Amino acid sequence: MPLVGWSLFDAVRRVADVHLVTQIRNRDAILRAGLVESRDFTVIDTERFERPLWKLGKALRLGWTSKMALNALSYPYFERLVWARFGDEIRSGAYDIVHRVTPLSPTVTSPIAARCAAAGIPFVLGPLNGGLPWPREFDAARRKEKEWLSYVRNAYRLTPGRRRMFKATSAILAGSHHTASELPAELHDRVTYLPENAIETKRFGQPVDRSFPPPLRACFVGRLVPYKGPDMLLEAAAPLLADGRLTLDIVGDGPMMSELQAFVAEHDLGSAVTFHGWVTHEAVPQILGRAHVLTFPSIREFGGGVVLEAMALGVVPIVVDYGGPGELVAETTGYKVPIGPRPQIIAALQDRLVRLAAAPETLAPLSATARDEVLENFTWDAKARRILSVYTRVRQPCASAQTTFT
Repeated sequence: MPLVGWSLFDAVRRVADVHLVTQIRNRDAILRAGLVESRDFTVIDTERFERPLWKLGKALRLGWTSKMALNALSYPYFERLVWARFGDEIRSGAYDIVHRVTPLSPTVTSPIAARCAAAGIPFVLGPLNGGLPWPREFDAARRKEKEWLSYVRNAYRLTPGRRRMFKATSAILAGSHHTASELPAELHDRVTYLPENAIETKRFGQPVDRSFPPPLRACFVGRLVPYKGPDMLLEAAAPLLADGRLTLDIVGDGPMMSELQAFVAEHDLGSAVTFHGWVTHEAVPQILGRAHVLTFPSIREFGGGVVLEAMALGVVPIVVDYGGPGELVAETTGYKVPIGPRPQIIAALQDRLVRLAAAPETLAPLSATARDEVLENFTWDAKARRILSVYTRVRQPCASAQTTFT
């Protein structure tokens, strides 16, 4: 989430006059990026409240839904301090728009929304993302992720102030079609679909020379946890890895590492599989860019930023048709296998890999189209232009004003 917030701010400030308001823990990184405190950004210190909750979540090893629930408790305090600092300026018209980018979760309320509306200042929310139901076939993966609270997640709709926030919001950016579908029907005319992720052109947008000689080269990038499906990938790929039709790079680490390494050793696949562990984000293009396909069978992915990064490099994605990756990949840019029981996903993934290993040259047109699609519509600059159009739509005329990001 911090990366999404920073990347959007950094892109939008190239097309609008913006001021960033953020947690104090982000100060040093922002200063290293060359911004000047007070002039370009303001930090808010909520650590006396945030730090105990963060320590509690870490100690309990909470799942994502539970962490968001803790964030829902603490975030209004952040906005209270923001209003204490900027309320008078907002009411006086010093800003055209107030935009909450993070938290991305639609379960977290923003008391500032109603205060901005009362002052006649448009409040923009999003991109909001989350709430994707766990596929019923993967309840065991849900328990391994400690997602106990997800069973009662819809209780957030009873959160005090939620309806008031939405009523006061001028525009909502929805990071997924599912999140948009969860919003009250009366808000749909204010919703703009804007996936949360994008790519950095300096890192992933450079020209690439794409050729697809055998053997087929696959890559997985992500945490090694059950819901991302690295075990399903290895099981599906095993016959091709064993007979030399496929090689596989696995980038990432997590609790499944030893299990996956044991599978590779047991099936004597070591010469075809490389475990890279954690690498810096800067190093990802070097490894991913060597692949022909991104094999990413995650069964509950809100965004799927790695899918866009692969497409920008001309690496054709193979994903499960559910959540963010299913929305980002089209027939002209990659392959989707249907969501279903684990054996069904493995069989479909294996079938696709067998077909591509036999005819890797068929990847060329998808590779070119995928790259063109991302560079046209999924760069941070492209997102900034879309956000600017939203600002233009909701903006109230005000002389020499700017936008504040929270």
